[in-house]
Amino acid sequence: MNRLLRKSLLATALLVATATVHAQWTGPKAKSTELKEIKYGPLSPANRDDEAMVAFRNYGLGQFIHWGLYAIPGNEWEGVSARGGAAASEWIRAWRGPDTPKDWVKTYDNLYKQFNPKDFDAKRWAKQAKEMGAKYLIFTTKHHDGFAMWPTQYSDYNISKSPYKKDIVKEVVDAYTAEGIDVYLYFSVMEWNNPDYMGKEPKTAAEKKKFDRFLNYTRNQLLELMTHYPQMKGFWFDGTWDQSWIKSYDFTYKLEQELREKHPGLIIGSRFRNDEYGKRHFDSNGQMLGDYEQGWERKLPGDITWLEGRDWDCVMTIPPNGWGYMKDWSGIYTKTTDDLLDMLVYSASLSGNFVLNFGPDGQGNMHPEEDRLAKEIGDWMKVNGEAIYGARHAGMTNSKLGYFTKKEDNLYLTIFNRPINNIVRISVPKTATEVPVTATLLANGQVLEVKHADLGIDLDKNTYYDVVVPHTFQTDRAFVIKMKVDSPKGKAEKLMDAKM
Repeated sequence: MNRLLRKSLLATALLVATATVHAQWTGPKAKSTELKEIKYGPLSPANRDDEAMVAFRNYGLGQFIHWGLYAIPGNEWEGVSARGGAAASEWIRAWRGPDTPKDWVKTYDNLYKQFNPKDFDAKRWAKQAKEMGAKYLIFTTKHHDGFAMWPTQYSDYNISKSPYKKDIVKEVVDAYTAEGIDVYLYFSVMEWNNPDYMGKEPKTAAEKKKFDRFLNYTRNQLLELMTHYPQMKGFWFDGTWDQSWIKSYDFTYKLEQELREKHPGLIIGSRFRNDEYGKRHFDSNGQMLGDYEQGWERKLPGDITWLEGRDWDCVMTIPPNGWGYMKDWSGIYTKTTDDLLDMLVYSASLSGNFVLNFGPDGQGNMHPEEDRLAKEIGDWMKVNGEAIYGARHAGMTNSKLGYFTKKEDNLYLTIFNRPINNIVRISVPKTATEVPVTATLLANGQVLEVKHADLGIDLDKNTYYDVVVPHTFQTDRAFVIKMKVDSPKGKAEKLMDAKM
């Protein structure tokens, strides 16, 4: 990642994560100084090594799709956009304030009567995702508005009551599975449309009875999704921060047990539940509550030490905070192909996955810019995906030229900052048992010269290997050098040091 972009991303991460609840993503996680007795801790072992989790670790690139009734307003209503006072696209039902249209909630809750995406073709989406190089999909089955994109039997507020009528979740799951892309189901616990939902902790007998109905309803919908779409690989949970859910830790603990028993290999991120002390994502002793760290939403770790060996993925928007469809992208910075490739490779260099969000419109079409970015990322991945899929943190000294990844005895360096002299200098500890011995360009298979460069800098613990990139090789994107590593052929010469 170039230094300016890296600095900008880290600054953004710090600003976004100032709230105490998100403090664990502003830097290395604080260690617990005192161990607590915890009954509602992790149900899943750390660093699972089963087939499903190994597949998750190897994905590299994923796609997120936010789609629902909020695609109809498209981030604005009656000329007022989120930049002018409305709530963000997928949150627009929560719009409050002087600019809110009259009877807005009623208007929004009746948008399902207009939802008839005549251009929607799940097979077209799945083909595009495969061409982009995505290995998994996270799809919104139900967002905070409560509208179910499948014909759930537990609520009338679902796709079967719309003019479209057909089961969108089934169409998506079937199409992506047919393309060899694993499907994860996004599910919001928070549900604005449901009269039994409440944000505060239920205190009275009536409130407890009411919220118990909601909890049972939530359980039924989750079991229904697993039954209807057995191909699904996991859940991506959202809307779990309200006190009503946090205080339901006994229920959520048992529910996670049940979900895992009914779907062996199920993958659940860290934001599903909390312990009895209210700690989310990580329990009060710092143990992760889930199979992977789910907090990297529009933010990235500063370095590998922040992760402490945990599995993780980063979910990222193209506009600054645009998850659902936004009609108007003008006047705001939208991430470029180069920005996104930088974040993708950086994530892979820290043994994580990168998931790019798409927000289709009310007719089922991606934004034209999303189509373009998907094509350009796909073109790059077809050539360079070897450095991403199944790749891990390489344990190399950081390079100002780009990012290292490693797979077996292959070392990859993705160059974002090409040196003016075309000499790619790689720093290796003098004690290293593996060093680069051969190098090729992934772009064309050309063999590159590798030279040992012992600079002889006093007190330098490193030695250097230079890979020479031909000046005739030209590209307008980042490119990958693939190297084989082996034991060094000789030791650096020991010369007499000057007396000081």
